[in-house]
Amino acid sequence: MHHVQSTEDELTIPCLGLLANLCRHNLSIQTQIKSLNNVKSFYRILISFLAHSSLTMVVFALSVLSSLTLNEEVGEKLFHARNIHQTFQLIFNIVVNGDGTLTRKYSVDLLMDLLKNPKVADYLTRYEHFTSCLGQVLDLLHGRDPDSSSKILELLLAFCSVTELRHTLRQAILEPSGLPVSGNTRSVTRSKTFEPSVALVHLSNQPLEGSEDCSVLSLQLFKEIFEDVINSGNSALAEHFVDLLLPVLLDHLQMPEQIVDELLVKKKCERMVKAINVLTMLCRDDVLKMHASKVLTTSQCTSLIEHQLNCSGVDTGFGTKVVDSKTCKLAADIILKTLDLMSRLKQDVPGMEVSFYKILQDQRLITPLTFALTSDHREQVQVGLRILFEAAPLPDFPATVLGESIAANNAYRQQETEYASKRIQMQSSMTNITSVSCSSSCPSGDESRTSNIQELIQKLHSGLEMKEPLTDMRISDIMDVYEQKLSALASKETRLQDLLEAKALALAQADRLMAQYRCQRAQAESEARTLAAMLKDAERKNEELNDLLKAQQVESERAQADIEQLFQHNRKLQTVAEEHEILKKSSVDLLQRYETTERQYKDLQITCNSLNKQMEAMKKLNESLKQQNDRTAAQLVETEDHRKELQQQLQERDGKIATLQQKIKVLEEKLKAQQKEKTDMEQTIDVLRKELSKTEQARKELSIKASSLEVQKSQLEGRLEEKEALVKLQKEELNKHSNMIAMIHSLSGSKLSAETVNLSL
Repeated sequence: MHHVQSTEDELTIPCLGLLANLCRHNLSIQTQIKSLNNVKSFYRILISFLAHSSLTMVVFALSVLSSLTLNEEVGEKLFHARNIHQTFQLIFNIVVNGDGTLTRKYSVDLLMDLLKNPKVADYLTRYEHFTSCLGQVLDLLHGRDPDSSSKILELLLAFCSVTELRHTLRQAILEPSGLPVSGNTRSVTRSKTFEPSVALVHLSNQPLEGSEDCSVLSLQLFKEIFEDVINSGNSALAEHFVDLLLPVLLDHLQMPEQIVDELLVKKKCERMVKAINVLTMLCRDDVLKMHASKVLTTSQCTSLIEHQLNCSGVDTGFGTKVVDSKTCKLAADIILKTLDLMSRLKQDVPGMEVSFYKILQDQRLITPLTFALTSDHREQVQVGLRILFEAAPLPDFPATVLGESIAANNAYRQQETEYASKRIQMQSSMTNITSVSCSSSCPSGDESRTSNIQELIQKLHSGLEMKEPLTDMRISDIMDVYEQKLSALASKETRLQDLLEAKALALAQADRLMAQYRCQRAQAESEARTLAAMLKDAERKNEELNDLLKAQQVESERAQADIEQLFQHNRKLQTVAEEHEILKKSSVDLLQRYETTERQYKDLQITCNSLNKQMEAMKKLNESLKQQNDRTAAQLVETEDHRKELQQQLQERDGKIATLQQKIKVLEEKLKAQQKEKTDMEQTIDVLRKELSKTEQARKELSIKASSLEVQKSQLEGRLEEKEALVKLQKEELNKHSNMIAMIHSLSGSKLSAETVNLSL
């Protein structure tokens, strides 16, 4: 701010640009600047910069003013309806005719920040030259570097946040014949190769190796355009554009096998997500949906889902080390959005419905559904719920496993929040410890120096500038030492934080695996219980049949014995006739005894059944206790193995940290060499600046001479005008004299006429 308010020099533009970066989206710095006493004079200086000859200076000043005063009284005056049209024209001129990529970037960011204000957005919808400015902005998409093109695409997406501007943008892209042509092609009509739609399709098919991913922004812009087309009911206007775009979208859905770099895989997945979003948007209209169903096949969708399930590692879930969490989320997003697209096209594409319901019953779909249902994004949750409603009625859908996975995910997130709160407490305690150590490390003999250092530490913590002059030059050296110590502690803290995060991810992975194991164990136990119940029923029926068989055998043996007795009785009937009465009596006694024994047998059978039931209950209880004991022993063994693995990983990480510290020392030596080279370059820059000032002085002298020549030119033009007026007067007098001579000749009766009189100067 001091450099900006002082006389303009070579540091004014860099300082103003740095101030614009600091003020943008930073409430603390905005509040700090607004609380200053000389803020009004600072505003006046910034407003004076708006008339500067450098477009970069104008953009920086406007950016700072919009960040500080947009929602205040000064901003209402500056961005009032009377002035805002001039501001729009200035910003669009800078975007189209900027000094370079940096100026164009800042002007685009400025316009995007202004669009976030509802009043300014409403003013832009009523700006009469917006259509022509939009045409010039769309012309910037041709032949520009990817960095500039990505910024232009961000600006177009910002226009889509306002409904009226999105409608105008849709007309400009799909109906370019009604747009005015920009100045560089004013003499010719707009050809097909320079249409905005063709340029956007070309940008959407950029290679993955580019630094700026214009493809993702272009696909997102396509989605906004098609949404406006569908909402306005003008789908017939977009049919030709859809036919042009569909091959590019299908090319985005194919994953090349030769991609090895993980960063390129992420960029490819992001493009896939955006392409699927565009296809899903096309399916909201029947006419556009017909075009999509003609080119999209079932095999493309199923192969895409199978590739993501097999190669991206999405079925390993949260917190794994082998797969990045962002990659898993992208893969899950691709799978669910592809399923959503299949559900919309299942009646229009052959074989799509069968493949759709087959994939819904796959066990590997649990993790993507868990990602979606526990996501923070509303769109992902809605897609997950739509897929869940389609899959829930199916017979083989693993609803129990899905519930366990969601519970494990929620537990993992709760652990993350607890860890974050503990980390904040550790950081606050570390700051207190460093402040105490700084105050205690000073010499006890010099009390004034200790108090000065404590004041400096307090000012550094509060973020205020040091205004009091320091007399002792050794304090700066002490502060350098403390800053080095603080930076070393901060680096150690970041390393420890990385280790803790790695441990937390490993623990989350273990929790997830345990949850999956529990689900599988619960299913196996339920099946074992059903089989055991069926086995017990079969054994009980077998025992009953055995009892009946034994009873029948006993009865048959008794019948045989009775028959033998009867035969013997018949043979000895004559011999034992006398004993017949005695036998009758004995038979009566036997019958009584038999009845009593039969009653006792029934009682004993009832008691035996009750004892058998008690014995079975005791066996079940014993088996359950044995299973619990086995499970606890197995869990103890697994936890012990896991602890050993974690200890071994910790030792490996310590070794890696030691090697990294050695690499840091080597890099510090390289940094010192580069700093020496930097000082040499700064000296050469100073020499060039002196030469530039000399050339600037010569330019000023030439401009003074040119102004003096212009003054002389204006004087000569005035004199020439006076002489021309004098010549006109003399011609008029000559005409009068000629008329008088003609009249004299006519009166004298001479034969000469007025037409023959010829006078010359």
